[in-house]
Order: sequence, then structure tokens, then C-alpha cells
Amino acid sequence: MGLKSTAARLLAAYLQRKIKEESASAVENQHAVRRQLLQEARHTRFGRDHRFSEVLTHADFTRAVPVRDYEGLKDWIERALSGEADVLWPGKPMYFCKTSGTTSGTKYIPLTHASMPNHIGSARNALLSYIAETGESAFVDGKMIFLQGSPKLDMLPSGIPYGRLSGIVANHVPAYLQRNRMPSYAVNCIEDWETKVNAIADETIPADMRLISGIPAWVQMYFEMLLHKTGKATITDVFPNFSLFVFGGVNFDPYRQRFRELIGRDIPTIETYPASEGFIAFQDSRQEEGLLLNTRSGIYFEFIPADRYFESNAPRLSLDEVQVGVNYALILSNNAGLWGYSIGDTVRFVSLNPPRIRVTGRIKHFTSAFGEHVIAEEVERAMTSALALNPCHVNEFHVAPMVAPASGLPYHHWLIEFAEPPGNPEAFGMNLDAEMTRQNIYYRDLIQGHVLRPLVITQLPPGTFHAYMKSVGRLGGQNKVQRLANDHSVADALIQCAHQ
Repeated sequence: MGLKSTAARLLAAYLQRKIKEESASAVENQHAVRRQLLQEARHTRFGRDHRFSEVLTHADFTRAVPVRDYEGLKDWIERALSGEADVLWPGKPMYFCKTSGTTSGTKYIPLTHASMPNHIGSARNALLSYIAETGESAFVDGKMIFLQGSPKLDMLPSGIPYGRLSGIVANHVPAYLQRNRMPSYAVNCIEDWETKVNAIADETIPADMRLISGIPAWVQMYFEMLLHKTGKATITDVFPNFSLFVFGGVNFDPYRQRFRELIGRDIPTIETYPASEGFIAFQDSRQEEGLLLNTRSGIYFEFIPADRYFESNAPRLSLDEVQVGVNYALILSNNAGLWGYSIGDTVRFVSLNPPRIRVTGRIKHFTSAFGEHVIAEEVERAMTSALALNPCHVNEFHVAPMVAPASGLPYHHWLIEFAEPPGNPEAFGMNLDAEMTRQNIYYRDLIQGHVLRPLVITQLPPGTFHAYMKSVGRLGGQNKVQRLANDHSVADALIQCAHQ
């Protein structure tokens, strides 16, 4: 065992005890975080506008600070972008994270000196929790690769640097990890994603790669590139010591079988929940379901029942008011200067003590053209079930309503890109539909009432989703495929890409 591996085990044991102590006091931590945030920001422009000095309780906070999305906070953010100090948080932001929004176009999310430890420390805690629980630490003695955006930052006229979150965070990776980190700075700065992955493959083929991290779809692209270049049968043949895959932002289950085939075996995984707005949660245990909520890391969480999110007076619940099994829209306020901010994600608690969550989808990404309100968690679970029953491999998929077909009843349209199609497509479709009717009673009633016919699958040729993401400027990095839509626009674009 190397020195790094030994040191990592000692640090992991210490931090595991600390994490468990903090998670046991999660509710108290959240009230303390709210008080601290309000105290520190009371003299900012936003704090004065919203009378932070008069806010004492959660109820006071909900009355003083309405729920807003990016557009709702844009006036304050633009003041901070221009260089004005003390707008949303004391001083000026350390960085702005540039991200692409589906409704707001380009967004600039502030990151401050106070908020950076949340991003760096949470990623560290996820890795050390794995080491503490499993005793496996050999990966720290080998090479690690993080498929991410460029670490090269641009500068606003106000003198504040900006870039992609993964690129910003790359500049703060501890020195002891930087020495083993790949790819090189020059390769990591390549902007074109296809060129970058090609260069990363060339650079990493000779390396002793042990940890690989990234969005599953883009890691899959990297794996396929490696196998093409080396002529090897599996990733294990390329990287014999590959022992840990870290991912976040998407459900891994629909990718699991394809990864097993590419790697040649099952691989241990760590799931994380990072976002530009904050590092929300991470997997602290392989023995328990869900991700541990970061309750003492500068973020105050609120939860709106997802089925009431669009009501004018929807309830805003604190951590001590939530229930297991309910789908909630996630609202956060933090020490980066976001207040009552709706990040657009939905979560479901799987335990309350400690608070662990599952990400269930996006509040605006659903299929409910007929009142069924199908969410991402349901279609991903249905896909996982169908894959388990039918030998095949799926690269990506998207679900949309077909409201006015040329003939017959309306239906849910599943556009699926198979790496290896099922031998019996009809059985695959029936398994998908059966699992959807089992999970969603509204969908079942629509099928049984002959309002909808069973789902229809369109098989897309390999490369279609890649071409679509490239066409909309969202290829690579932290970008994710939209799983669900409430209209057929994404589906139409996918079909168009398939025919080009």
C-alpha cells in the first residue's frame, strides 16, 4: 500500500465520524445555516431589500423571500456581474459559473469564497466515505481522470473570472491529487468535445488508470473510443487496475448493462449530486439507498411538493417537515448569494434520519399531455426493468407525447438508440409499458380507459443522440440528455438528426 493510500485511509476514518455526527443533527444544522446566511447577508443589497434583519424563523423567511428561478434573480445577478459589491453576498463573487439553461439561455451563477468549500469538500467527502466503508484506497496511488469542461477561464469586463463549473473546480483540486490527475492541462483546455475525447484517449491509453469520473453518456463515448483505438475487447484489458467510477447528475441504472459490457465486469460506483448552484448531496454508504443531503455546507434547503409547485401559494417545507416517498421540487439559499432559488430538480426522500434523497427528475421535464404526469424516475425505472428482461443495450432514450397521430389513439412515443437492439422488440415494448402502468396509476387508467394506446418505440440509429446534442450546442462536459418532454419538439429534432 502506498503512502497516499495509507494517508487517505486515516483521513477517511476521521471524516466518516465527523459526517455521521453532522448528519445526526441535520435539522438543527439547517436552522443554524439559515440563521448564519441571514446574519452574513443582512447588509447586502438583497438583504436590505428583503429585510433580513427582521427574519427569525422559517415562516418569516418564506414571507420575506419568494421562490425565484434565474430570471427572477437576474437583476441582482447582473449587478454583481457588472462588478458591484455586496449585492447578493458580501463582497464580489469569486467566479461566475457559466451554464446553459433550457429557458433562460446562458446563466451566470455566482460562486464565492464562502461557497467554494462546499464544492471541493463534498467531492472529497464522497471519495473518503467510500474508502472508510470499503477499505479500498489503492485508486489514489494510480491515475485518475475527470471528463469535464475546460479549466481555462475567461474574464468579465468587471474583472471576475468565469467558466464551466467543472473547469472552475479543476483549478481547486488539492495538489496531492493534481499529480495523479489526467488529462494534461493542454488537452483539458480543448473546447471541441469530439477532438478533446480523441486526445484524452491517446493520452490515457498508456496510463495506470484507476478512477474515472464523468457523466455516463460521455464516459461511454470515451470508453468506445479507447476500444476502437486499442482493438482491445474491454476497458479492463486497457486499464487492468480500473477500480472506481464516479458519476453524478443522472440515473446510472439505464447505462449499467452497457458499462458492464464495455468494462468487462461490474465496477464499484460512487454517485454524487453536484450542481452549479451547490453540491447538494453525495453517496456516503453502499449499504443504504440514496444520497446524503449536505445539511451543514452553506446551503439552506426548502422543499415544495412537486404536484403543487405551480400553485401560487404552494407550501415551502423545511427539512423537519418533509416525508419519505413524496416528490419535492428543490429550493435552495446559499452562501454564494442565491435566495429562494428553484434549481429545477425534483427529489424524493428515502430516509429522514439521516436525510437521504434520490433525484427523480426535472420539475419542467415531464410528460403529462393527458394528465398522467410521468416523471424521469418512472421512465428510467421502466427502462431498467425492460433491460433486465430482454438481452439488449441502450445508449440513450427520450419520451414524448404523440398527441395527434396520423391514425389511432394518442400514445407515449419512446425514441430509443440501441447499442444492441432486443431480439424481440415487441416483448421489450410490452415490458416497458407494463412497468409504466405498474408505477403510474394515471397512465394505467388512461391505457385501460382507451384514452391512450400502449407506448410506441422508434428505434434510432447509433449516433443520433450525439448528433442531436451537438446540433443544440450541448455536446460533452456536464450536459445531459433531456429524458422527458411534454411536447414532441425534441422528438422531432431527434428524428431529423436520425435521417441526416
